[in-house]
Amino acid sequence: MWRIGTNYTSLSTRSTRFLSPKSCPAPPPATCRGKATVSAPSSGNGSTFASRVEPSSLGSSADSARPSIVHSLLAVCIGVTTVSTVAAVVEQSTGNEVPYFDVNGDRFDQNTFQGRFSKMLLSCDPRLLLYSAEEVQQAAELVYNADALIACPPEAVQNIHRTLWEAHRIASAGTNDGEPVPRPFRMSGYVPFNGPICAAMVCSSGTPSLLFFNWLNQSQNAGVNYFNRNAASFMSDEKLLKSYVGAVGVALGVAFGLSTFVKRRFDRVRAKQVMQFVAFPSTVIASSLNCYIVRSGEIDTGIPIMDRLGEPIEVPGCDNLSQIAAASGVYATTASRAILNIPVLLVPPLLMNKLSFIKKIVARNPALSTPITLYLLLTSFGIGLPAACALFPQIVEVPVQELETKFHNLRDYEGRKIQKVYYNKGL
Repeated sequence: MWRIGTNYTSLSTRSTRFLSPKSCPAPPPATCRGKATVSAPSSGNGSTFASRVEPSSLGSSADSARPSIVHSLLAVCIGVTTVSTVAAVVEQSTGNEVPYFDVNGDRFDQNTFQGRFSKMLLSCDPRLLLYSAEEVQQAAELVYNADALIACPPEAVQNIHRTLWEAHRIASAGTNDGEPVPRPFRMSGYVPFNGPICAAMVCSSGTPSLLFFNWLNQSQNAGVNYFNRNAASFMSDEKLLKSYVGAVGVALGVAFGLSTFVKRRFDRVRAKQVMQFVAFPSTVIASSLNCYIVRSGEIDTGIPIMDRLGEPIEVPGCDNLSQIAAASGVYATTASRAILNIPVLLVPPLLMNKLSFIKKIVARNPALSTPITLYLLLTSFGIGLPAACALFPQIVEVPVQELETKFHNLRDYEGRKIQKVYYNKGL
């Protein structure tokens, strides 16, 4: 029996923490040389399309528009803080309505989009990265001893069920079906770890640096797709390497291939206009291909089928893996990655062009254009990611007749014919 943690209030105290600009280390002041013009899209998560910086001959007017790395990183920190604050507001506003704690259940109704969005928003909360191994262990102990704590709640805890749901969220944030997930590849790490990469791409001063940071972006995306798959699906090291090379290579090829074609096909002014329309489809294609290639191995092996309690279904004489369910899960996840690009690529330019106070700020100080755009981009991504994931349930109910024939005539422990089963499509 694990030791029951005594500091029950520390979890709720830490849950109110969120990142602040002071918590992000600021590098030495530096500026990108040249004038920012749209060049090639980032093709990973749709979190940005990179602004390539080219030498300018416009003198001081161009200097005033140079994006500052310090300002860009500050915008990243504020963006991460905003996403954390939204998650904190959702957790606080629903704190008095939590259901009875069930380690195999969900705090929010997963039959509704709002419930799935709330769950994903709290799962993507960057504050989850701040908990130490000791605090995660303490949260796991609370979950392990849930029955005893519910029967006799500590006096310091006002709502034991809310405390247990929060402990469960903290304890499970760094794992996927028990498999450890490195911080950069957790859902909660997507925005804070991808933000500096976005800032670097925005301030890239040439094709080599732009290519490098796009590769870094794609590598992180591939890692997120891999570590948040259905962890029960086996993938050999050789298959993983091939998937990584294929995903990153194809994504970069799409992004830079289209960009290069447009630049060679049209003059500079026309190319800039065309790139505004190329960025979105190329990002959608590249991000979707990245996700599909990394997770395509699940379709070959199949994924486990479960009952409504999450226990593996027993199939006499056969395994319980379904390639049909795997294909459906991979297709749904790939679609969510494509849909994610809609708010990320459309909302920031729309706000920049329609909000008068932003237009006035940029007119007075053109150098703030890039940091403001970066902030809007990260905020849109931080809210858009859980929204896109919430379009499709993570645990999917499916009639057995839609799966392989080996599942058609199964019976439960009471001899009744099983009509519906479940599978985890991953994130």
